[in-house]
This record gives sequence, structure tokens and C-alpha cells, in this order.
Amino acid sequence: MRLNYILIPLIAIFVAWLGGRFTMAAVRTWYPTIGKPRWTPPGAVIGAVWTVLYILAAASAFLVWNMSSLGVNSVPLIITAIFILNAAVNVFWSYTFFYRRRIGPAIFVCLFLDLTIVALIGLVASVSAAAAWLLVPYAAWVTFAAYLNYRVWEMNR
Repeated sequence: MRLNYILIPLIAIFVAWLGGRFTMAAVRTWYPTIGKPRWTPPGAVIGAVWTVLYILAAASAFLVWNMSSLGVNSVPLIITAIFILNAAVNVFWSYTFFYRRRIGPAIFVCLFLDLTIVALIGLVASVSAAAAWLLVPYAAWVTFAAYLNYRVWEMNR
């Protein structure tokens, strides 16, 4: 069995769990008290979307690492580094926005997160077009999240 069959799901689960840890207390206390646009999706929708996006990102990673008969060692280091950077920035946004309640700085974290996704799409496309397409919904959602983050900041500054 390839190591990526264990590592990729574990990383996806860990990122979701850690981001959730930073988010949960604020969702119950602080987040309901701040101003948000009327078009803000309900929490259940946001949670469902993130679950699907984590699954798609993990599937993309599986495709990338399984495209080569040599396994993980043949995946360019830059792709691996950007996947890891993306996971870290994803968690850092939850930490910044929900845990630290720093709405303004979270906009920049969210935009940087989006840049890491766009970079991944470009890099992954050279290995697998399907893997790149699996990341497009992630990029679209994070772009939407950055705009929502901006509007929340505007309404609460």
C-alpha cells in the first residue's frame, strides 16, 4: 500500500479538525453577534461546502500522487510544498477570522489562500487535468469567502 493512501486522508482530516477547533467556539458566541450580509450562507451550508471541498482537494492530491508509477518521490517538490502551504493557510484563516476575531487581516489571509489554490491548479494541471479541475470549486468558494470576509469587515469596522 502506498503511503499516500494514509497520509492524504489524515492531512485532510487534520486540517478540517484543526480549522474546526478554531471556528466552533466563535460560531456559537461571537459570529452570530456581528453584522453579515443578507446573502451570507447558513452555517450548515458552509460546513457542507467545506466538507465537499476537502474531499475534492484530497481527491486531487490522490490523482497527482498516483499519476506516476514511482509514487510520491516522483511528484515535484514544489507541488507538495504548495499543497502543504495551502493546508496551513487554510487553517490560519480560521485562526485569524474566528479565533482571533481579526476580520480585516483575515481578508489578506483569505486572498493568499486563494493564490495558493490558483498556484496549485496551475502546477497540478501539468500532472493531471482532472486533478486541476477538482480544485476549481475550492478556488471559487475561497474567492466568494474573501468577498464575504471583506463585506463582514466593512459592516463591523
